[in-house]
Amino acid sequence: MFENLGAAMYRRRWPVIFASIAVLLLSVAALVRGGELTTGGTIHALESQRAASLVDGILGHPMETTFAVIFKSPRVDARDQAFHDALRAALEPLRHDSRVQGVTTPDDAPTFLAPGMVNGSAHAAFALVTLGGDVKHALATYPAVRALLVSDSLEITCTGPLPFTHDLDRSLEQDLIKSEMVSLPLALLVLVYVFRTIVAAALPVCVGALAVVGGIACVLTLSHYTDIAQYTVNICSLVGLGLAIDYSLFTVSRYREELALGHDYPEALARAMNGAGRVVAFSGVAVATGLGGLLFFKGSYLFAMGIGGAFVVALSILFALTFLPALLAVLGPRIHAGRLLRSAERKGGGWHKMATRVMNHPVRVLVPTLALFLFIGLPFLHLRMGALDVRVLAGDVEARRGFDLLKRDFPEQAANRITVVLEFKTAPALTVPHIDALFDLSRRIGALPHVRKVESLVDGDSPLGKEDYESVLLEPPPAYAAIIEEAKKLTVSDRAVVLTALVDGPPESNDAREVVRAIRSQRTAGDGTIVVGGQTAADLDATDFILARAPRAVAFVVAVTFVVLFLLLGSVVLPVKALLMNLLSIAGSFGALVWVFQDGHLLGVEPQPIDPSVPVLLFCVLFGLSMDYEVLMLSRIRESYLSSNDNTAAVAEGLEKTAGLITSAAAIMVAVFVAFALTGVVILKAVGFGMALAVALDASLVRVLLVPATMRLFGDANWWAPPAMNRLRKRLGLH
Repeated sequence: MFENLGAAMYRRRWPVIFASIAVLLLSVAALVRGGELTTGGTIHALESQRAASLVDGILGHPMETTFAVIFKSPRVDARDQAFHDALRAALEPLRHDSRVQGVTTPDDAPTFLAPGMVNGSAHAAFALVTLGGDVKHALATYPAVRALLVSDSLEITCTGPLPFTHDLDRSLEQDLIKSEMVSLPLALLVLVYVFRTIVAAALPVCVGALAVVGGIACVLTLSHYTDIAQYTVNICSLVGLGLAIDYSLFTVSRYREELALGHDYPEALARAMNGAGRVVAFSGVAVATGLGGLLFFKGSYLFAMGIGGAFVVALSILFALTFLPALLAVLGPRIHAGRLLRSAERKGGGWHKMATRVMNHPVRVLVPTLALFLFIGLPFLHLRMGALDVRVLAGDVEARRGFDLLKRDFPEQAANRITVVLEFKTAPALTVPHIDALFDLSRRIGALPHVRKVESLVDGDSPLGKEDYESVLLEPPPAYAAIIEEAKKLTVSDRAVVLTALVDGPPESNDAREVVRAIRSQRTAGDGTIVVGGQTAADLDATDFILARAPRAVAFVVAVTFVVLFLLLGSVVLPVKALLMNLLSIAGSFGALVWVFQDGHLLGVEPQPIDPSVPVLLFCVLFGLSMDYEVLMLSRIRESYLSSNDNTAAVAEGLEKTAGLITSAAAIMVAVFVAFALTGVVILKAVGFGMALAVALDASLVRVLLVPATMRLFGDANWWAPPAMNRLRKRLGLH
C-alpha cells in the first residue's frame, strides 16, 4: 500500500505540489480572516459559573467587565487634594466615553466601600471602571479605554479580569512568535547536522511550517463555531511543528538510505514510503488517539483542543505522505545539494555495542533505571491543582503588577473571597422569612474556621439581631435609607441575595477549599438554595470535572493504542510493554513538573498549583508522541526478526539502525518544546518543559536501556499473539 503511494507521488509530483500550495493559500486566507479565541479555559455548567451568573444579574452587568485602576504617587499622600485632583483628571475622559458604563472613585463610591479605596501611607488609591456590553465586547474595547488613562503626576496600573485577559492574550501571541523564531532555527541546525546538506535539512522544516500554518488555520476557523482557548493555537503549533518535522525526518532518512543502497530515485522513494510511510501512518494514528482522549471532556475547552489537535496531526500525516515525497521526486539528485558538512560514518556500531551490552546484563540495567524513573516521578504524588489566574503572567506584565500592588497596598480588596448566593423560590428576596434565613446563613458561614468575616446586608460592625435587620431592611430609617439602598443595589435581585466570605489563604489553599466544602455541605437556608462561587469554588469545580472524566479518557487512549500497535507488530506482548514504557516516561515528566512549578524549584517560577488541564493535556499529547519512537524502533526490530528469527540480533540491529535517528528526532522535539518552556506565561512554560523532559527521557533511558533490556528478558515471547488475532490481522492485509 505505502509502496504504491510512493510510486503514485513520484508520478503525480507536480499536481500534488500545486495542491499543497493551494492548501497553503487557503490557510493563509483563514489566518488573515482570524478567529474568535477565548482566554484561559471555559468549562460549562459548573456551580461556580451559575453563582457568577446570578451575581451578574444582581449587578446588572458581568462582574468581569469591571476592572481596578490603581493610582500611586512616589511622594504625595493619597488623602491630599493634589492627589485627589490628579486622580479625577485622569478618569475624566472615561466619564464621557460611550464605551464606559460606569466609573467609581473613592469620592462617589458607596459609603461602606469608599474608606477601603484609599491608602494614604502607601500613597495609593484605586477606582473601579465598568465597560459596557458583554465580556467579549468589553475585552475588545479595553485597549482603547486603557489608552485614555494617563497622568503627569500619578503612576497608573490596571488589574482585574479584563486587564488579565487582555495581557494574557498579548503574552500568548508574543510567546508564539518568539518560540517559533527560536524553535525553527534550532530544528534546522539539528537537521543540518543530521543530513549534512541544506536541501535535505530544509525539507522537514518546509513540511513542518506547512502543517503548522494549516493547523492554526483550522483552529481559527473552528473558533467561529465553538469556544477555542487562546493557548490552543500555541499547543497546536508546538505539536504540529515537532510532529511534522519528525515524520519528515523519518521519511527523508529512509529515502537517503535506500539511495545509498543503489536503488534509482523512483524505486528508492517507493521503498522509503513502504518503510517510513507505514511508521508515519501508524504513529499518526497513535498521536491522534492520544489527542482523542481530550474528546471525553465535552463541555470544556479541552474538547475543542482535542479537535484542533486532531486537525494538526492529520495535516502532519497528510503532508508527510504526499507533499514530502512529491518534493523528493522533484528534487531527484538535488537532494544532496548544498553540502555544509562532510558525511559522517553512520554504521551505528556504537549503538549495536550498547544494545549488546544492555542485553548481556538486562536485570542490572532494568532495576536501577526503573528506580530512577520512580524517583523522578515521586513528587507527582503530592500534586495540587488549581485554575490559572493572574499569577501565570510574568512579573513585569501590567495586570500582574497591578495585582501585586493591590495585594500589598489594599490587602482587604485583594483578599480571597468566596461568593455565596442564596436563591429563593419566591420574590421578593427580602421578606421576614428570607431575612431570617440570610441572617442564619451568614452566622453559620462566619463561624467556620478560616473565615475572617462575612460581607452582606445582615453583617456589619453593629451588634444587630434578626428582628433589628428585619426592621432596618424592610423599613429603613431615613438617616440610613440611602446607604441601605446602595447596598441593596450591589447585593439583592428579585429572588437572590449575595454574601461574600473573606477567608485566610490563597484560593488554592486547603483552608479556603475546606470553607467551600463546608458551605456546600448544607444546600438550603429557609426556602432558598445555596450556590457557591469564587476562585476557590471554580478551582474545585474544574478539578472535579477533570478527575471525573480522566479515567475514561486514559482507558480509551490505552486501549486504542494497544490495538494500533498490535496491528502494526502482530504481537500482544510488545504493545503492553510499550504502554508501560510510555507511562514511565510520562510519570517522570509529571513528577518533575510538580517539583519545578508547584514546589518552585528551578526556572525562577513562583510556586503555584498546576492547572487541571496541564496533566490531562500532557498525558494525551505525550502518550501519542512517545509512540513515534516506539513505532520506529519496533518496526525496524520486527523487520530484522522476520528475516533472521533471532530476537537478540534483531534488537541489536534495530537499535543500530534507529537509535541515531531517534536521538536526532528527539533533539528536534526537545528544541521545539524548550523554546516554549522559555516563554513568559507559566502554563505554556509548564507544557513545554513537561514535553521536552518526557521526550528526552523517552529517547534516552527508555529506548536505549529499557527496551533492549526487557526484550532480552522476554526473548521470542516478545512476538507472541493468539492465533485468532494473527488470523484477523492477516485478513486485514497486515503482514
